[in-house]
Amino acid sequence: MNRQNLSREDYQQTYVWFRQAAERGDPYAQFNLGLLYKKGEGVERDDSVAFKWMRQAARQGLAFAQNHLGAMYYNGRGVDQNDAEAAYWFRRAAEQGDASAQQNLGQMYKKGRGVQPNPDMALAWFYRAAEQGIASAQNLLAECYLHGQGAGTNYPLAMAWFRKAAVQGNAPAQLNLGLMYKRGQGVEPNDVQALCWFRQAAAQGDPVAQRQLGMAYAEGQGVKPDPLRAMAWLQRAGEQGDKEAQFALGLMLANGQGVEHDEVRAMTWYQRAAEQGHVLAQYNLGNMYANGRGVERDAQRALEWYLRAAEQGAANAQFNLGVIYANGQGVPSDEARAAYWYQMAADQGDASAQNNLGVMYANGQGVPHDDVMAVYWYQKAAEQGHALAQYNLGGMYGSGRGVERDKVRSYMWMLLAADAGDETASANKSIVARRLSPAEIGWALDMSRQWQLTHRRLDGETG
Repeated sequence: MNRQNLSREDYQQTYVWFRQAAERGDPYAQFNLGLLYKKGEGVERDDSVAFKWMRQAARQGLAFAQNHLGAMYYNGRGVDQNDAEAAYWFRRAAEQGDASAQQNLGQMYKKGRGVQPNPDMALAWFYRAAEQGIASAQNLLAECYLHGQGAGTNYPLAMAWFRKAAVQGNAPAQLNLGLMYKRGQGVEPNDVQALCWFRQAAAQGDPVAQRQLGMAYAEGQGVKPDPLRAMAWLQRAGEQGDKEAQFALGLMLANGQGVEHDEVRAMTWYQRAAEQGHVLAQYNLGNMYANGRGVERDAQRALEWYLRAAEQGAANAQFNLGVIYANGQGVPSDEARAAYWYQMAADQGDASAQNNLGVMYANGQGVPHDDVMAVYWYQKAAEQGHALAQYNLGGMYGSGRGVERDKVRSYMWMLLAADAGDETASANKSIVARRLSPAEIGWALDMSRQWQLTHRRLDGETG
């Protein structure tokens, strides 16, 4: 008789013993019999029967059974899903000191499932479980201190509890500890220490840690840059569905960053990230379809991906949609829709969209003709250094459209546009200058230099 048959017979004999004791009312036997039905060991798996025996043991006060019963209610296993019942049974077990139930009850308070959300109560129950050495509870407790949930933000306490869990091999805690070292939360930033903890969590299969490790190798953070190792770790994270890793892989392959340039493979990774809602991947995917990079040019697919990114608030995708509808690229020309998307991007500060929206107001395309609004949007873009907007704004001042005519200010904006590389402004500024006196030209030059000094200083401050 082989080992497998012996094992099955052992389970069957165990089932008989537990069944006899359970029917006599022994709570431990009832609990263990419930486990056999739950796992399908020695008996056909049956969650409803498992629930029946767990409930009998739980009603007799057995904490293990109460915690399992709570989990069955929580997951809707063998019984209709019921958060309130789950919280009730978790509490019964937690009050008896069952560490797993204490953690589960803390999670219920944290998420507001079956009970009112209460960060203080979540912290209290996590603490009781953590004190019993439960690594996952220690990690949850540390997250409360890290994010100020149920207590003020306390980086030293967060790090202490993360470390307790991490040395027990808890991968989420190892990842969190690495992130604290990387970000310098409560300690001096230390990429080497961060890398040490990322490695341990990554080796256990944590996809975020694998991505962090991959990015460290890609960017040389705490280790010598190694594109091949970067790709290997990012791929492991990407294969587990980490969309940030998938996007990073697409970016490396599309740009040939330390690896062979491969737009076809880049397209594959962008696609996987984009389908999970990664907005930059959606935008890049739209660009690849629009330009025929890594895939046959397809204006309709480009439009679809730009739209998905735009609906998530990506200003660059919103601007591209404006261009597509304004020019009728793969779709019928629709100036109203173009103006709508330019407006969306312009409101987020996209200078090109602001300029184009100004043009539409100036010409009455898709929006009512309104020179004042045209000047408003030209000004917004011009102040960001957009050369064409500066030229357009100069033209409005020169003709007195939407603003009081001002030849000096017109020439100032022409000079700035020319310096920023606008060829039309370079060609026309001398024509404008002929209409000005030497003094007026001097004022315009002074104003343009002052503008450049001011904006250069501001750029330095924000950078």
